[in-house]
Amino acid sequence: LLTVALLSNLMAILLQALCARLGIASGRDLAQACRDAFPRYISWPLWVLAEIAICATDLAEVIGTAIGLNLLFHIPLEIGVILTALDVFLVLWMQNLGFRYIEAFVVTLLGVIAACFAVQIAMADPDWGAVIRGFAPTTEIVTNPEMLYLALGIIGATVMPHNLYLHSGVVQTRRFGDDVEDRREAIKLATLDSTIALMFALLINASILILAAATFYKAGKHDIAEL
Repeated sequence: LLTVALLSNLMAILLQALCARLGIASGRDLAQACRDAFPRYISWPLWVLAEIAICATDLAEVIGTAIGLNLLFHIPLEIGVILTALDVFLVLWMQNLGFRYIEAFVVTLLGVIAACFAVQIAMADPDWGAVIRGFAPTTEIVTNPEMLYLALGIIGATVMPHNLYLHSGVVQTRRFGDDVEDRREAIKLATLDSTIALMFALLINASILILAAATFYKAGKHDIAEL
């Protein structure tokens, strides 16, 4: 599964880099480019699929946050879902301050997550030799149906379609000149930016798998299905 996390991350890096090129070079985001390039009977289904992808991702975020609030503060799940929905309005309000404030806010949250995982992995003390070997591909991913199902989930959680639409628009919020050299420089910096961010995401995703293996699985708890 660590192999899948690594490969899906490399896929995401490539696709994000292509979106950065599209956004900066053409001044169009992926949605606008699809509308311009495809007839309506193709662009409308693409829009519906993007909306479904957003809903599927948001469902995991909302329920995950509600479960987290329940575990930490014993807040009922229903109220946790409402509080999480209200968080969205906080982020939308922050857009009035400027996009950089939202980025700083998200980076701060990611820093807290990374610090928590670092402490927990240090406490779990995994077999680091097995961790390193876990990044080497094996045939079990395709021969074991359960592992294949999990692998598809990891790919879907890393290479998210709506994120490509978003990234091709976000890169246009950067300040850069109109000539070719300025745009080349902007593409290079945007690609570096997204690559660093995605490598950080790989670190978090790998930490989730390593922590689960080093605590639950190592203790013989192979049948955990719910929190």
